[in-house]
Formats: sequence, structure tokens, C-alpha cells
Amino acid sequence: MSQLLACNLQHYQQTVLRSPFFPVLFSLTVYLSCCFPYACLDLLCSRLTLFHRFKIQPQKKVTWVMAWRCLRKIFHNHVCFLLPLSVMHWYWKPVVSPQLAPDVLSVVRDVLACLLLFDMQYFLWHLLHHKVSWLYHSFHKEHHLNTATFSLTTEYTGVWEMLSLSFFSMLNPALLDCHPLTEMFFFITNIYLSVEAHSGYEFPWSPHKLVPFGLYGGAQHHDLHHLKFKVNYAPYFTHWDRLFGTLREE
Repeated sequence: MSQLLACNLQHYQQTVLRSPFFPVLFSLTVYLSCCFPYACLDLLCSRLTLFHRFKIQPQKKVTWVMAWRCLRKIFHNHVCFLLPLSVMHWYWKPVVSPQLAPDVLSVVRDVLACLLLFDMQYFLWHLLHHKVSWLYHSFHKEHHLNTATFSLTTEYTGVWEMLSLSFFSMLNPALLDCHPLTEMFFFITNIYLSVEAHSGYEFPWSPHKLVPFGLYGGAQHHDLHHLKFKVNYAPYFTHWDRLFGTLREE
């Protein structure tokens, strides 16, 4: 009986993972889950001194109208653009699940490698779309409507920017021949770090305070980019901005 249940569960898991709708639902669920605690702080607990003192720009208030505008954009992009692409990808390249899971060290190594690659790709994309005026006004300006970031602005982007970043996210695990489980961990990590960088909060446990030598930027690093526009182009790490002379620390 237990073997039968295990087989049925495994079959169900394989069916779900191989569904053409799974990537979009997975992405949307992870993204909204990462945004939820920060959104609660912005919308429900803004007057609590305990949390409000950690806000980077405390004078800026997030309203329900702003949050709903971001949510509309996010659902529109996922349903109208990511979903059709996900179905096409599923049709041309069905998901294959290996029998064995990767070891922990391989997962950590590959996730870090994917993050470093993504950081380089987005830095170059981002720098180009700020330096070339028509690229900025045509494709990236929409993301800069808010000079004070909050979690739901993470994916408040135009279609071209969303597709570009999604392409980088899918390309890197393929280039490194990552295990599907590693690929999922990379997606989760990438989405969380991106939301955290846009959260508008600096907590004692924020990721950049856990990484030594100022190698990681974090929320204040990216908040300065939205405030100053011409600094801090890298999404996560600081080495590319140091190299190009665009790093700003306050």
C-alpha cells in the first residue's frame, strides 16, 4: 500500500513539474511569497517604530494604489507574455528529470556561479540601457517611476526588460548544465535577492551585512541607484561597479 502511494505521489510530482504552466505558477508564487512580508510592513505596519526605523527612505509611503498598480503589471506580464513562452518552451523541449539529486556542494557552487553570471549580464544590460538615451526611455524608464523602491516594484518593468532578465535566468543554468533541482534553487535565490534589493529596508540580518568586505550591495545599494540613477548598476555584487567607477556608497 505504501509503495503504491509513493508511486502515485511520484507520478503526481512528475506530472506537475512537467506541466507547461508550472514555470509561470512557480515564478509567480515564489515572487509574491518573497514580496508578502515586505508588503505587509509597507501597508500594514508602517507606523510601527520597531520596523519603520529600518526603512531606507522613511519619508516615502507605500499606498494601496501603488501596490495594486504593481500587481496589475505583474499579472499582466506573466499571463500575456511569460505563459505563452513557457508553453512554447514546453512543446519544443520537454522537461527531463534525472533520477539522482545533486549533492549539496554542487548545488551551492552552481547557484553561486549562476548568480555571478546573472550579475554580470544584468550589469552590462543595465549600464547600456542607462547610457543610451533611447533605450532608457523606450525600455527601462518605466522601472524608475519610483525613486523609493518597495518590494512590489521589483518586477514593475516593461515587456522587453522582463523578457531579457527571464532569458538570462534561463540561460545560465543551461550554460552550466545544472541539475533541474539546482535550477529551481537558483530561481528562488535570484527572485528573493532581487526582491530584497528592492524592499526599501535595511535590517541587521540583510544579506549584504552577512557578506564580508563590501562584496555585496543589498537594498541600500540599489535604493541609491533609483535615487541617483547613474550609480550602482549591478543588481547584487559590487565588483563590476567598482571596476567601472560607478559604485556609490552612503
